Amino acid sequence: MKVLLIQPPVRDFYDTDVRLQPIGLAYLKAAVTKYLPDIEVIIKDYHGGCGRKTVAIPKELRYLSEYYPVADKSPFSTFHQYYHFGKSFDDIEAEIAALKPEVVGISSLFTPYFCEALEVAARVKQQTGAIVVMGGSHASAAPESLLSSPHVDYVIRGEGEKPFVEFLRCLNNQTSVEQVANLAFKRNGKFIFNPVQENFPIDDLPIPDLSDFAPATYTLAGKPMTFMITSRSCPHKCSFCSVHTTFGTDYRRRSLENVLEEIVLRYQQGYRVIDFEDDNLTFYKQTFKELCRRLIVRFPNREMQFVAMNGISYLSLDDELLGLMYQAGFSHLNLALVSSDKTVRETTKRPHTLEAYVKVVTRAHQLGFKIVSYQILGLPNETLDSMIQTLAFNARLPVLLGASPFYQTPNAPIARGLELNESDFVKARLTALAIETDHFSRDDIYTLFVTTRILNFLKGLAIPSAMTLASIIDQSSIEQRAGVGLLLLKQLLSTGRLYGWTKHGLVENRKFVTTIFLQVLSKAEVIACQNGQQIEMSATTHQHSSDLALGEI
Repeated sequence: MKVLLIQPPVRDFYDTDVRLQPIGLAYLKAAVTKYLPDIEVIIKDYHGGCGRKTVAIPKELRYLSEYYPVADKSPFSTFHQYYHFGKSFDDIEAEIAALKPEVVGISSLFTPYFCEALEVAARVKQQTGAIVVMGGSHASAAPESLLSSPHVDYVIRGEGEKPFVEFLRCLNNQTSVEQVANLAFKRNGKFIFNPVQENFPIDDLPIPDLSDFAPATYTLAGKPMTFMITSRSCPHKCSFCSVHTTFGTDYRRRSLENVLEEIVLRYQQGYRVIDFEDDNLTFYKQTFKELCRRLIVRFPNREMQFVAMNGISYLSLDDELLGLMYQAGFSHLNLALVSSDKTVRETTKRPHTLEAYVKVVTRAHQLGFKIVSYQILGLPNETLDSMIQTLAFNARLPVLLGASPFYQTPNAPIARGLELNESDFVKARLTALAIETDHFSRDDIYTLFVTTRILNFLKGLAIPSAMTLASIIDQSSIEQRAGVGLLLLKQLLSTGRLYGWTKHGLVENRKFVTTIFLQVLSKAEVIACQNGQQIEMSATTHQHSSDLALGEI
């Protein structure tokens, strides 16, 4: 039996340089190889390393043409073109036809890209008639949306290794799939959902098989990068998170020996960066400290670099752990703040204290970490003022702002009771600016998002000492991009209008609400740069802000 596992292409306004490697499919291949060694498994990544091309914006997102109207080349740009990232569907179809698989597993990981996954399924059926199985986070959260397709035969909900192995075993033995846990399928026009059961014990899962991937395909700062998961699920129950839909509520960690074995293997395979994709990497603080100690011994010269793109809960960090992480090869720290507003944190069931956060940021900056603080813009229980307060709060700290407009994902606690349709699925992405409430508009969220770009630009300036904002924008810059940013910022503060820098000249950004930006500056009072210096709001800047806020724009 030949099994083909596919990561489909995606379509969006942007594509991230990380999180491309289909580590979930690599787990599936390793599990099948371990338990059913006679089955041939091939992984095809039709997303990462396959380029991009411009495509039409889907009808569900056409309202965004007002927000992303021009190709802005300034430091404050957002998005413009809508792209197909990955191989074309025609090329995928031709390759599948040549491979002639009997079973095809397709990852439907992120909800907004379920259409692309279904298009691949259709091409599979047209060319081969192979059995099509779909899994991933979206498959777990909204299996009906996939099973409704005539091109999908089965869906696996939750963790997939054990169910997929058992499913293939049933096909091999020509026995019924009625008892395969986690499996969903169609019988006589009805959807059948087998009960979700536990996966293999976490330390029994084999190390993911990356043999179908070239290390040079996935890089960070030019270094080959791979992905690791040292735990599954999360002990917290944040209302906006759907992790429990896939991984259940039982938080499990791999043994230190198991994790170290994989890290050493990846080093031997040529990888030099590992991105830990855990949902709560440092929750077991003492265990993670010991892991760092062992990494320091194994890689004394920091031969490996470690990152954690998912935001880390700062409540699990202390001075000792931060020091060990830095010694072990962590240079960047992504913190999950979400909001500085106490009411928002409580209503989203987010366990946080601002005092602990500030302490962690201060110590991490002293050690030399580059810090990103994640904030969600537009949670349903937020107000415009609370979001402004959070931006201003982080503006005063030596962190970059990782702001993400909120979107509804199926089966997250905050979305339960809502009837999300396929149009909602397409909008389940930060670029969609999809959520409006009585407390804020789409223009407000867009403005705050652009404001984070402006703040990050200022935070990245290599100023030699504390300076006022007025003195900074009046100086010329030898670096062209920085010079463009300072010019546009000067115009913004003097005229109240933000412009984009295009090949056709300056184009006004008519969706940017300047008064909101000014409120952030006013409440911040100072902006902390990454190099430790501060930008002070001068009297002149405050006067500009006051005048513009009074209606002169």
